[in-house]
Amino acid sequence: MQHEIYVSREVKNLGHRNSAALIKKAAQMALDAEGVDVPCIISVMLTDDEGIHSVNREFRGVDRATDVLSFPQNELIPGQFDAEGCERDLDTGAILLGDMMISVPRCEAQGEEFGHGYERELMYLTVHSVLHLLGYDHVDEGEQKRRMREREKAIMGDKD
Repeated sequence: MQHEIYVSREVKNLGHRNSAALIKKAAQMALDAEGVDVPCIISVMLTDDEGIHSVNREFRGVDRATDVLSFPQNELIPGQFDAEGCERDLDTGAILLGDMMISVPRCEAQGEEFGHGYERELMYLTVHSVLHLLGYDHVDEGEQKRRMREREKAIMGDKD
């Protein structure tokens, strides 16, 4: 299934040369793993810590930068994608899944901190965000978080 993943930069020259390709690959992996078999549209904004901090404060009331923000367009049940209840693009009929915002500096720092580099961290954050767009959440430390982490590991091919 071919999905439309639009990647833009809030700040000129932000990100790495292959960032858009990695984001598209990771989003495709997550959508395939979740059985999404109809065309979807996702918009991704690469930003810096100041940009994501501002949006986090405005939309979530959290006054700090973060690594990734997700803005689902639909209310979906995790693991039970239902195209019938989703918003659609009026021209193409593709499902509007939502938007995400990734802090490139935070992604670079976390990739170094966790020892797996920028590219893997960018793919992980994309998978994490796509799962949010598909209804997964981790508001508590219990079952929801465990289930979301299991899906992330499976999609990323983590063995541990």
